[in-house]
Amino acid sequence: MGFQELTPTELLGPGHAAPEINDTAWHVRWDAPDAPGASGVLAALPSEVEFRTSGSTGPSRSWQRTREDAWSEAGMLAGFVSAGEHGPPGAVVAFAPPLHVYGALASYLMPAVLGVPVWYRKSYAGAMPDTGHGHTVVVATPWIFSLLLRNIDWVTSLDHLTVLYSSAMLPGDAHTLLEQAGPGRVTLVELLGSTETGGIATRRWSGGEPPAWTLFPDVSFRTDPHPAEAGGSAAELVIRSPRLGHETGRPRPADWRTGDLVEPVDARTFRLVGRVGRLVKVNGRRINLDEREHVLRAAVDCEDLALVAVGDAMTGEQIDLHVVPAPGTDLSEVPALLGVRPRKVHRVPRIHRSATGKLLHHQPAPATPSPAPQTATQPRRES
Repeated sequence: MGFQELTPTELLGPGHAAPEINDTAWHVRWDAPDAPGASGVLAALPSEVEFRTSGSTGPSRSWQRTREDAWSEAGMLAGFVSAGEHGPPGAVVAFAPPLHVYGALASYLMPAVLGVPVWYRKSYAGAMPDTGHGHTVVVATPWIFSLLLRNIDWVTSLDHLTVLYSSAMLPGDAHTLLEQAGPGRVTLVELLGSTETGGIATRRWSGGEPPAWTLFPDVSFRTDPHPAEAGGSAAELVIRSPRLGHETGRPRPADWRTGDLVEPVDARTFRLVGRVGRLVKVNGRRINLDEREHVLRAAVDCEDLALVAVGDAMTGEQIDLHVVPAPGTDLSEVPALLGVRPRKVHRVPRIHRSATGKLLHHQPAPATPSPAPQTATQPRRES
């Protein structure tokens, strides 16, 4: 797939949500002598930039943020990918659609802040561009790690690769990429945030156990004395930030409950336990659905799968498995891998996800789901 050459003005003119900006592959030289600076970019943006939530936690809604806030956050991202011994990158290769807040900040605006060339496409197919630079940033979505593994020669041809990532839990391919690229070749910069809040926290690592998360410079904890309903010592992350979005016609909120369960380390850092709604108790056993999905993906021959928490009249919480299996896939080992027997197994033609890979709130199921795989013994009830 070729990249259409656009000037910065041609990129900014249609707006970040335009189909021609999201659905076509393009290349922009923000390092050109006549490329606009901060004032020129801000003048080309609407005073309020609109984004819609992905639908991963409920119906999609519209949120506004000022162009100044968007530009400020893009500057923070530029700082994150420029930190460390390798210094600022010389190029960006982006796969996150600008329609959504992550893509708008990282694919659309961050290269302008950095003043470097950017290549964008949302398609998985096609060759990686020759950036001509030793240190390159890839703005990734979940499936881009497997693309980088398929193009490992391109990765190792660079002096250094920084992968910027903001979505669900890192796929297993991310760890494989670090191993195959070799020591010190790839750095992962993870972002935690949402459409409603913008960026909240980040962490940077290149191997071993990932570090704790650190709040963005302008974000702070709002102390919440109430323990998380999921149990344990974790509490819901509640934050204050000057970049919080607002709904049309309503004021910016003073703080925001993120839906993330965390264990604070100190005044600026925390460990992420999981998402409210992604931690469930079945037969007294607490299960992190994101972690269990990763275990299942490594063991089940399938194109995609998802665990969905559901209510149960008798047990309160249960789990359904939605899977796009390869022909003849044996699901008999699912209960042992999951730790409990799922209520139902839905063999589906596809999993409904957002453009950045997040599981959508509503997952249509076939009229007749497959019976859940049986186990020889049921998991014991824990107190």
